[in-house]
Amino acid sequence: MSHDEVLPAYEPARYEVLDANREFYEAFETRDLDRMSDIWAHDDRVSCVHPGWTALHGWAAVGSSWAALFNGPQQLQFIVTEADVVIAGDLAWVTCVENLLSDDGGASIAALNIFERDERDEHRWRLLAHHGSPVMASHGLDPDDGTGA
Repeated sequence: MSHDEVLPAYEPARYEVLDANREFYEAFETRDLDRMSDIWAHDDRVSCVHPGWTALHGWAAVGSSWAALFNGPQQLQFIVTEADVVIAGDLAWVTCVENLLSDDGGASIAALNIFERDERDEHRWRLLAHHGSPVMASHGLDPDDGTGA
């Protein structure tokens, strides 16, 4: 793209959402509870599903889960790949793969992060939901043939 070309209207928002998504993983990796808190909306609409956990609803439950995780013994490093952004008005979602590295080895988590544009700052996006699900080594689906076998 030349410097003279104008980015489509959605491009600045796409980069803002990707920045919010990156901020989420940096807060997680550094175990920064204040930073993590700043990323999320603080109301009853938020939800979070950590891998292996039941769904948590409302900021009180979600915020407490981050405090518990950050106070735990396991330090995680994230390499986020395959990030895809969709924007629909004031909502956006990112699907990605969290490639986790820890002292115990590694794992891949398929993640969905849903953001809402902050009504006080149109360039800021707040996290409404995070869902992480472990990726199985062999899931029995062949994406090339569409048969599911």
